[in-house]
Amino acid sequence: MNQQIYSKDVIDFVKLAADYCLKLEHSREATPHELVKGMLSSLPYLYIKATTLLESSMGENAFATDPQVTEDDYNFVRNGIYDVLGRYDEYLDVFVEDMKYSDKPILRSVSEELADIYQDLRNFLAVYRDGIDELMAAALEEVLDNFKEYWGQKCVNVMRALHDILYQQMNEEE
Repeated sequence: MNQQIYSKDVIDFVKLAADYCLKLEHSREATPHELVKGMLSSLPYLYIKATTLLESSMGENAFATDPQVTEDDYNFVRNGIYDVLGRYDEYLDVFVEDMKYSDKPILRSVSEELADIYQDLRNFLAVYRDGIDELMAAALEEVLDNFKEYWGQKCVNVMRALHDILYQQMNEEE
């Protein structure tokens, strides 16, 4: 496992995750157009790299990592995205388990989806930064498990919404 945590693919994933988190931590400095384009340039690469890492994953790890992102950290990022996107923040999601039980569309928030992904990636990065091999391996397995179960689908869904914002909604206003 030690070789994997220092492999080129993992280091590339760390760089992509750090870039994504940095963009969101500074989202208040961006225009809606810049933020949307930035996310559409980051999310596909994160998705591809996580998928690649899953194919070479070593499996279970005995260590557990502690969450590093606080509620205040999460809210700072989420509110920053929301402040920039404003009316573009909400979208309809059809890939939700609850959809089959509802006669109404399920409304989702771009800022919440991006902040959820941020939380997993920032937790991973915080452990990786400490440089303890066993914990780094555990954090890698955890972020990849969370990708399969949680943030991978969020990534795909929010990319669809961001694409619509950039190429439909913003164009209609010009």
